[in-house]
Order: sequence, then C-alpha cells, then structure tokens
Amino acid sequence: MHIAFLTPEYPHRDILHSAGIGSSIKNLATSLHKHGNAITIFIYDQPVQEIINDNGIIIHSIKKKRYKFFGWYLYRKHIEKYCNQIIRQENITIIEAPDWTGITAFMHFKIPLIIRFHGSDAYFCHLENRKQKLKNFWFEKLAINQADAFIAPTSFAGEVSKKLFKIKKKEILTIHNGLDLEKFENNSPEKFAKNTILYIGTLIRKKGVLELPGIFNKVRNDFSDAKLILIGGDASDLKTKSKSTWELIKNLFTKDDLNYVDYLGKIPYNEIQEHIKKANVCVFPTYAETFGMVTIEAMAMQKAVVNSTIGWSKELIINEESGFLVHPSDHQMYSDRIIQLLQNDLLCLEIGKQARARVEDKFDIYTLANANIEFYQKIIKK
Repeated sequence: MHIAFLTPEYPHRDILHSAGIGSSIKNLATSLHKHGNAITIFIYDQPVQEIINDNGIIIHSIKKKRYKFFGWYLYRKHIEKYCNQIIRQENITIIEAPDWTGITAFMHFKIPLIIRFHGSDAYFCHLENRKQKLKNFWFEKLAINQADAFIAPTSFAGEVSKKLFKIKKKEILTIHNGLDLEKFENNSPEKFAKNTILYIGTLIRKKGVLELPGIFNKVRNDFSDAKLILIGGDASDLKTKSKSTWELIKNLFTKDDLNYVDYLGKIPYNEIQEHIKKANVCVFPTYAETFGMVTIEAMAMQKAVVNSTIGWSKELIINEESGFLVHPSDHQMYSDRIIQLLQNDLLCLEIGKQARARVEDKFDIYTLANANIEFYQKIIKK
C-alpha cells in the first residue's frame, strides 16, 4: 500500500513543531515503511514549502497561507488540492488525519479517509469540563462525518469520542500507539540520580502541572533534598488568561521548594532519553489525554511512573504492578506513592522491570503496525 498521513506536526529537524501526535505518527509511519509500504507525510501550517526524503519516507511541508477572508476555509481547500494532486501522482491508497480542529472539514479525497482520535478540542473540553466554541465543534463534527472509519489509541478515547460526535454505523477500532523498542533501551536501570523526580510534557493546565507544587511540597517533607525537573514548552492558560503557565506554577511553589525545581524548557527530542535514564521517578499527573506517549517511553526505559488514574491511563499501566495510578487532585496519595518509590530502590527497579514487560507486550510498534495494515486493507476493500 501507499499510506499518507495529514498532520500539523512531525519530529524532523526541518519541521517547525512536534509533540505526542508527531511522535506516535513517526513511530507508526517508520514501522509501516519497514513492512514494505510507501509512506507520504503531509504537514500543514509550515513556514516553507518543501519536499523532504526522510530515509525513504517522503515529507511534504505545506506552507501556511494567509487570506483576507475565510482563511479557515480557503487554507483547507488549498491543502485538499495539494494532497489530491500528490495522491493522483503517487497512487496513494489511503490517508489518515487527526481529529484535532477538524482539519479535514470541507476536504474531499478520492481515497478512504481514516481519522485517528489523537484528541479533539471537543474531547479535551469534555474532560476538562470547559465550554467549547461552537465553531470548533462544527469543524470537528464535519470532519468526523466525512471520515470512512476511525482508530482510537485507547478504548476510553474511542468511547468518549463516539458519544461526543454521535458516531453511528462507522467502525471505531482501538489500536494503541507504540514504540520501536530497540530505540528505548536502558541497560543500567540501577543507575539514576537519587530522589530526582521528572515531568515531561507541555506546561499546560490540562496536564495537571498546577498540581505539582502541592505534591512536591509534601514529598520534601520526607525528602528535603528531592529535586523536581520539568521539561516541555510553556503555554498560555485559558482560565486565567496568563501568557505563561510556568509563571503560574512558580507562584504556587514555596520559596524553599522552588530552589529544588529546575525548569529546562523545551529541549531536543534526542536528549530526553538521557533525562529519563537519570530520573528516580517519572510523574504525569494529567487530567486530559487520549494516550500519553511519554508515559510508555518512560516505562520502556524501565522507570517507575506515577500517572493519573483517569480513563485512558488504566489501559497503559496496571496499578501497583507496572506503575502507580493516582488522581492528580489527591496530593497526599500522589506524594505518598512518590515517597514510597524514593524510599525503596528495589521497588523502583521491580516496577521498572514490569513496566518494560508491559510495553513489550502491549505497545511494540512492529506488532501494532500489522494491526493498522489489516484495518487499512479492510477499509480499502469496503
């Protein structure tokens, strides 16, 4: 097959931006390519128009265009026209797009369209219990209506999205995101920086980062030398209208605790593994995800993870076996779990070992690529 992905992000040195969606697409695209499929990546909202050959995967960087009026419609039609031209030229057989912002609303392809539930605005508004703009829901609903089928990274994300968009008579298949496990190895899990707690992810309210100061304060009551490292880009805060969530977080730490906090900002993806290896414990107190790529990355590196107990995370971690699940608002329990791990190196190593086994069993991208191929073929035949 020749499979295309339409996406706003993808991890490559010449591409403007990438996060969890981009990582999951690249992992899948690379594995699909190794299975003998041709792969084309269409990346929109880019500063330049260019074509990149990334080890056999062809990337089309689609330049962002500005319009005086109806840009939300005209740019979509521009993307559609460009993609359809390449689809005809290269005999692409199926195309996949994310649900976020309903980018494929108003687009019509001559081949089947799969939408993967990476997380729509409707989905995140629902989980955060905040009101969604009607325009945003309209775009996403139109895109959903035009798709031929759907893939969900967790059953939780699939069920919530199905209800929100009232999807009927179209198949939604759960296929987890995965990792190339050969690229996530930790040959010395017993070596780490003692009492170091690591958070990786965008600094944004929905990721539960505003809970970290309260949790960290309780941890330092038992471990005064505990250190918290934060990695990820800063974001504005919708609730307070602040331009910086980091500034909000800083104000919640006590003056003494802040001396033991190190915010590194956004760093190159290839440097993150070294920080994971050095961590004693990884924490992801998020309120809103569809999956959480960084969680399984940390698990693959044999790290003890304390994650959220909400929906999707129960499909990643078996509580008290391959990690801990705690509601982010329960600062006492969350800190207790971190303290339990900091107190017991053998427990950290055992949970890390079980975490790696869990990833090998459920999130091996080579196995998951086969499931994607079978689903694509099924939809094409229909």
